[in-house]
Amino acid sequence: MSDPILIGKGQVPVYILPGMANRHGLVAGATGTGKTVTLQRLAESFSRIGVPVFLADVKGDLAGIAQAGGGNKKVAERVEQLGLTGFAYAPCPVTFWDILGEQGHPVRATISEMGPLLLGRLLNLNETQEGVLNIAFRLADDNGWLLLDLKDLRAMLAHVGENADTLTTTYGNVSAASIGAIQRRLLTLEEQGAERLFGEPALRIEDLMQTDERGHGYVNVLAADKLIHSPALYSTFLLWLLSELYETLPEAGDLDKPKLVFFFDEAHLLFDEAPKVLLDKVEQVVRLIRSKGVGVYFVTQNPMDVPDSVLGQLGNRVQHALRAFTPRDQKAVRTAAETFRPNPKLDTERAITELGVGEALASVLDAGGSPTVVERIFVAPPGSKLGPIEPAERKALMDGSLVKGVYEQPVDRVSAYEILKQRADAATTASAPQTQPRSAPASRAQSPVEAFASSAMRSLGTQLGRALVRGLMGSLTGRRR
Repeated sequence: MSDPILIGKGQVPVYILPGMANRHGLVAGATGTGKTVTLQRLAESFSRIGVPVFLADVKGDLAGIAQAGGGNKKVAERVEQLGLTGFAYAPCPVTFWDILGEQGHPVRATISEMGPLLLGRLLNLNETQEGVLNIAFRLADDNGWLLLDLKDLRAMLAHVGENADTLTTTYGNVSAASIGAIQRRLLTLEEQGAERLFGEPALRIEDLMQTDERGHGYVNVLAADKLIHSPALYSTFLLWLLSELYETLPEAGDLDKPKLVFFFDEAHLLFDEAPKVLLDKVEQVVRLIRSKGVGVYFVTQNPMDVPDSVLGQLGNRVQHALRAFTPRDQKAVRTAAETFRPNPKLDTERAITELGVGEALASVLDAGGSPTVVERIFVAPPGSKLGPIEPAERKALMDGSLVKGVYEQPVDRVSAYEILKQRADAATTASAPQTQPRSAPASRAQSPVEAFASSAMRSLGTQLGRALVRGLMGSLTGRRR
């Protein structure tokens, strides 16, 4: 059995049991209350017991997990305050990823892997437009045409539009207006840099689940400080990754520790204005991915950002301070307090508004799967560096990465775009008017004398012979030479 993961200490220490870590969790609290440090503490602790981690670095200050800490007065004071025996400053093995390919290894997914549901959400399509997108995917699938990147999808949509009349009876109505609207949304998506996300080589889930020579799990850090400015792209990508984990990994049952822990920062972006069909998918993935050995931890400012159907499945909870200035804030405080198992020694609702930076209320699942009573704790600090790292340090880590050279060079194999272009070119060639070659002018029939002269000239190879023949030919035909 792996050692329990210490979150922090108060009247009693609070630990996450590794065997219960795949029951998911929540880290919530207002800006500036210590959520990022708690996230880093948990990620580092999972890494130490051999569990790979995936997290998004939204503010650019989580890269320090790749270096040993030290030199931070507040960290040293917290270590002494909590009496953390055996505490050591040490780095975690890290792999940096970046959809834009600037601060990490490129991350790609194919259009087919993303699927029409997530693409529809990414493009903010209405129901009719989603129907047309589904037709494009179904037609490509029926014909065996690969949809790998955005130009494949564009070509497929153009093909559907051009053949709308013939497709109606088999696949349903296709309107030119819907095709045009989807194409315009794709243009907007490209302007946000999304064309770098789609293509090959696509990300292999196995590359996120590595351990180093010491048995420590790799922490996969997605650079998201620029990506977060495109919230739909950010949240859709993370949801796709969760879905891929669910679809790819085999059933694992109850394990001593998770295969992977996934932190979903700025989780409210996933649920904002999401259609019901997407919320149902999120709920399904969160509910069932536990059996695949994956723990999902949502990080957000307000617990009310997470739908009740998902919130009810999050067994391990760390609640930092919330502000209660408005009626909505006060409701959020009450809601957060009510989600904890009451502690007779603690006024939970009042405590939430009184917590200082680095303090939290915590409740976890015990060995039987029941939530413990809520405790007020000081969060234990991580042993890795707090804050960003220098670009040169990041580059050095990338150069020594396990996946160095695997994803850097894009691959563009034959797919829907190339096939449809070839078909269009062949159709254009077949319909072009055929031009007849110009015939040579009819030759005049030679007289017997001219035939004799030609034969003689072919037989005589010298200049003198040709002159004699031409003279003879002129005298016989009455022409002077």
